[in-house]
Amino acid sequence: MLPGVDALRLRSLLSSVADGQTSIEQALTELHRLPYSDLGFARIDHHRALRTGVPEVVLCQGKQLDHLLAIVEDLAAAGNNVLCTRISPDQAQAVCLKVKGARHHPLPRLLVVEQRPVEVLGQGTVLVACAGTSDLPVAEEAALTAEVLGSKVERLWDVGVAGLHRTLAHQDRMRQAAVVVVVAGMEGALPSVVAGLCGRPVIAVP
Repeated sequence: MLPGVDALRLRSLLSSVADGQTSIEQALTELHRLPYSDLGFARIDHHRALRTGVPEVVLCQGKQLDHLLAIVEDLAAAGNNVLCTRISPDQAQAVCLKVKGARHHPLPRLLVVEQRPVEVLGQGTVLVACAGTSDLPVAEEAALTAEVLGSKVERLWDVGVAGLHRTLAHQDRMRQAAVVVVVAGMEGALPSVVAGLCGRPVIAVP
């Protein structure tokens, strides 16, 4: 099995071959899953992390349970961390019973299989802000996803413009962030206010 297809692990494998610690046949066995494995109903892209730096993410919504389990097991067998989005409680329970290390996060509807420490690759901090508690599921989905993909994340909850003083109190944190993700519910006013305050890239989530 290929132990995670990213530049670091591939470099380690090639160095091991060069040093004589791994035979060419062993290396070929580990690389046999490149660039994808064909499950019949899905082609799992194990090469994506090498191409883009981000492993394939599993969208669970609408998937048959047996298909979902097979996909997550195949990704986990490669040694990478696995991120599953929009997962239902029933799907999450089944995956947690089947896949070692799977952890369900109910609020953002995410499931994470963390098999190795997440390396922080992002430059600067991603600040995720939301207007109110109704926005928390989407805001936490953004925050946890950014963390799993290698960013340092800070959270700033319940700072909607209905109480503008709450927003203004955190201007320094906004200015210090590399990017601000703003989840703003129905009215969508908060992203415009934040963009006018901090001079940082703002990703607006309605």
